[in-house]
Amino acid sequence: MINYGLEGKVALVTGGGGGIGRATALVFAYSGAAVLVSDVDAAAGAQTVAQIEAAGGKASFFKCDVSKSDEVRAMVAAAVDTYGGLDCAFNNAGINRLGDDEYDDAIWDRNMGINLSGVMRCMREEAEVMLPRGGGAIVNTASINGLVGNPGQPAYVAAKHGVVGLARHGALRWAQSGIRVNAVCPGVIETPMTAPLSADPKMKALIDGMTPMGRMGTADEIAQAVVWLCSPAASFVTGHALVVDGGNTAL
Repeated sequence: MINYGLEGKVALVTGGGGGIGRATALVFAYSGAAVLVSDVDAAAGAQTVAQIEAAGGKASFFKCDVSKSDEVRAMVAAAVDTYGGLDCAFNNAGINRLGDDEYDDAIWDRNMGINLSGVMRCMREEAEVMLPRGGGAIVNTASINGLVGNPGQPAYVAAKHGVVGLARHGALRWAQSGIRVNAVCPGVIETPMTAPLSADPKMKALIDGMTPMGRMGTADEIAQAVVWLCSPAASFVTGHALVVDGGNTAL
């Protein structure tokens, strides 16, 4: 695992109870940051904290539904109250309900409320506490579906395109204030969210065959990209949508 030199920094990870969020929280902690792990699943979030602490890192958990403004505000306040501030934020909480009719009003609204509006709420609160510290770094989880079309998931595609747009907006809004804002765009990654695909041998073979590198990505491969974007090594990178997809969008 790579140490990105974040000793003394404070990081917040939403959707940190598993998958990409958990992997990223672990890399933040390994790199020296204190981590506030957030998720709607308290048991899963506590497991992430336990893994960090077992490895000698510092972490705590805060339950938050990013579709609710008051909970997001309380989550960011908890990071400040617990660790004295906020330097890095990974807005990763999201849903992907494969097979649902996303043109249904309720499903559309839930997708937007979590995948897009939730990112906006987090960015808004995070920037407010980063500004007095002279800056920080924010990374939003988009997707390759935030860059290309998908005939089967209109709400997910629209939301993830919006997440890329929010990152570019934030980069311009806070460029003079020391806050860098970027997005990471994963391809198909092996996580609990994609487990049903991996469990189907035919679907797994199809996905692997569609990816030039011939396999699904891992959560740690996305985590490395996220923490690099938050690190001093990426000090001149802002407004960027970093694709990590095994060459999928190069086709």
